[in-house]
Amino acid sequence: MEHNIVKRIIKHPILGKEEKRKKIKIIINGKSMYAYKGETIAAALIANDYRDFRYTHRFNLPRGFFCGIGQCTDCSMIVNGVPNIRTCVTRVKEGMIIETQYGYGDKDEKNEGN
Repeated sequence: MEHNIVKRIIKHPILGKEEKRKKIKIIINGKSMYAYKGETIAAALIANDYRDFRYTHRFNLPRGFFCGIGQCTDCSMIVNGVPNIRTCVTRVKEGMIIETQYGYGDKDEKNEGN
């Protein structure tokens, strides 16, 4: 049985009804997903059931969406090869490549603890 649950705000009491927006393709850890033009990376990830944006340096613990206003670093990810991009305030672009960030975003850090 297929569930078609919408995980985006379609109608908002203040902002009104969402206008029809263009679907664009983004790549998350090598997997193609769609987002809507104008939404943030974090919004697109959450709508696609993606929760672990980065892993901490010291304890390798997962972090995800927290403040939503760019003040913390919990949603930092590697975007188009650049680490420490705050996804809650960065808008998606067609073909954007987004990767889970491990620690400070160094390429070799993912394998340090293994």
